[in-house]
Amino acid sequence: MQSWYGIDVGGTKIELVAYDSELRERHRQRVTTPTQAYDTFLQALTGLVRSADLALDTAGSAVGIGLPGVRDRSGRQLSANVPCLTGQRVGDDLQALLQRPLQFGNDLQCFALSEAHQGAGAGYPSMFGAILGTGAGGGFCVGGRLVAGANGIAGEWGHWSIPATLLQRHALPVLACACGLRGCLERYVSGNGLALIHEGRGGHALDATAVVALAQAGDAVAQQALAVHRDLLGYSLASLILALDPHVIVLGGGLSKLEQLYRDLPDAIAPYLFDGMVVPPILPPRFGDAGGARGAALLARQQHPSR
Repeated sequence: MQSWYGIDVGGTKIELVAYDSELRERHRQRVTTPTQAYDTFLQALTGLVRSADLALDTAGSAVGIGLPGVRDRSGRQLSANVPCLTGQRVGDDLQALLQRPLQFGNDLQCFALSEAHQGAGAGYPSMFGAILGTGAGGGFCVGGRLVAGANGIAGEWGHWSIPATLLQRHALPVLACACGLRGCLERYVSGNGLALIHEGRGGHALDATAVVALAQAGDAVAQQALAVHRDLLGYSLASLILALDPHVIVLGGGLSKLEQLYRDLPDAIAPYLFDGMVVPPILPPRFGDAGGARGAALLARQQHPSR
């Protein structure tokens, strides 16, 4: 039976899931991610593939791999979550070791592709999967296919710049980003961004979940932080709509679990759009964190349908 493997590489685990042509799961295995030793990382990932080959009695199945971070034009990886990948030609090295069709995307793009197929974005001509976790990013799908772009970074809306007027309105500093730029949206609209906004107003919550809990308990500082965050997120998603005009936006990451976002975001987005524009549906994910490996397998299947 034909299979496609999807591998989701994260900062704590590498997970391989094998699917058949109907996207039914046939095999699943995970290992802890080696983050510091590159050779050990390669051994861990190739070991998962070979274990799947043995378990399924197959060889040469196409593999989709969702890597954290981005690759430059030379093929070198930049990854904050898995530092040993930075500067390495991960794709070339894995191709040499595995000797089979490989397809690469990042974890955010794989999330979007998974939600475009039988997920919350299924049936829409286009969809954007917007991740709001420790950072902010996403992926854009048209007709059920991922649009990666010339550099493979389409969907990196978290690294668009936030305007000075918004920062001034909310008395926020221009924050440096790990990408090397300053004032990136993800520094403010991610879960970490919400905690930083709260801290800047004198709060002491350790993370976004704690800020929300305080706000629900009536804490005025936390409620103010949430209002600022909602305005910044409304601007950010409005900018995304103006650029790409997706038919639906599916949220992912830790903040996607906040029910009030789906109620409040349309009104937060609308003031930043042209009069008469309609805010697209904003939906919670169907597959959520489980979509990474699934999306990676879909990426492999789209590029190598007959493997």
